[in-house]
Amino acid sequence: MIEELNKKLEILDLEHIKEILPDYIHRTSKENITLTESLKYLLSEEIKYKDDRAAEGIIKAANFPFRKTLEDYDFKFQPSVNENQIRELSNLSFIENNENVVFVGNPGVGKTHLAVALAIEAAKHRKSVYFITCHNLMLKLNKAQKENRLDKQLQHLAQYKLLIIDEIGYLPVDHQGSNLFFQLIAKRYMTKSTIVTTNMPFSRWGEVFSDNTLASAVLDRLLHYSHIIRITGNSYRIKDKITECDTRTNKYNE
Repeated sequence: MIEELNKKLEILDLEHIKEILPDYIHRTSKENITLTESLKYLLSEEIKYKDDRAAEGIIKAANFPFRKTLEDYDFKFQPSVNENQIRELSNLSFIENNENVVFVGNPGVGKTHLAVALAIEAAKHRKSVYFITCHNLMLKLNKAQKENRLDKQLQHLAQYKLLIIDEIGYLPVDHQGSNLFFQLIAKRYMTKSTIVTTNMPFSRWGEVFSDNTLASAVLDRLLHYSHIIRITGNSYRIKDKITECDTRTNKYNE
């Protein structure tokens, strides 16, 4: 009987149910569990298994620099960050509404951490995501243009439900790169969601993109439907060093 059942589970590609079924049958033989309850449990476990496996595949392909979640973020260290606002964004309605998220702040305050955390949450819900720094994006687009495959590359980057462009403003972008960047943002405008992180105030994006007109056009499309999150405070990366230094100073003063 169990062998025949396993074959049918294989045909239906219900591999996780096949894996947990023996232990579950043993447990149900000792408990008063109805057929409906059993089906509900087994199917729920199979769905969760498939969702977790799909999310893992998306995360591996997303090119994240690290894996960090909202639970890893120290909101107490950065009181300028509205935790409720970030938690609300993690519900992913901004993706359903094709809205953007812009993190603005000095280096090290946790912009990339929060961006990746939101993207991981999106991956858990089987939404396609991709992470790239602004510098690497420029390299990718310039190379595609030289190889006469720019349209294909733009289409590829435009298909992701969520695209993260990290570190805008850390390095200047020449006029050609600015034009390519604008084409990508325009292609995603009101059709997909983009998260960007930047250390530059919007008033100085003309310096970043070497062209005030192009910078204004990018900002117009990026900010039209967006959530702007400004982060002030100390570097998140060195907070442990600061704590360690303060502890040693206090011991010395004692």
